Amino acid sequence: MSAMNRVLVLNGPNLGRLGSREPEVYGALTLSDLRDQLEAASGGLALEVRQTDSESELVSWLHEAVDSASHVILNPAAFTHYSYALRDAVALVTDAGLLLVEVHISNPHAREEFRHTSVISGVATGVIAGFGFDSYLLALELVRRRSG
Repeated sequence: MSAMNRVLVLNGPNLGRLGSREPEVYGALTLSDLRDQLEAASGGLALEVRQTDSESELVSWLHEAVDSASHVILNPAAFTHYSYALRDAVALVTDAGLLLVEVHISNPHAREEFRHTSVISGVATGVIAGFGFDSYLLALELVRRRSG
C-alpha cells in the first residue's frame, strides 16, 4: 500500500474526553467509537487515529505526515482559534501536495464568538463542521476520492 493511501486522523485537546465532555454538544460516543466508525468506513485506506492534549505533539505528527506522504484529517479543537504553530505545520502538509481536511464535531460558528475564527482554515484543503462524527466520515470519503 502506498503512503498516499495512509491517513492520519489527528485530534487535539480534550477530544480524549469524548462521551463524557459536554455530551449535549459533542454527543455520547467516545474516541474509541470514532476509531471504530472510521475503520469500518476506511475502504482500503490505512488509518491511524490519534489524540493529544499537547500542541507540540500535534505539530510533530503533522511533520510526520509530510515525511511519510500521509493525508490528514485534523480536528485541532481549541488550537483552531489561536495556534499559529499548528497553522504553520498544516501549511507544510498542504504545501507538500497532501490533503488536510479540518473537521469539527460541532459547528463553531453556532457557538461562542471566540470559536468563530480558525487560524487553520486558511491553509487547510477544506473544512467540514457541524455533523458530529459524520464530519470525519465525510472527510474520509473526500480523501478516498481525491487520493485514489
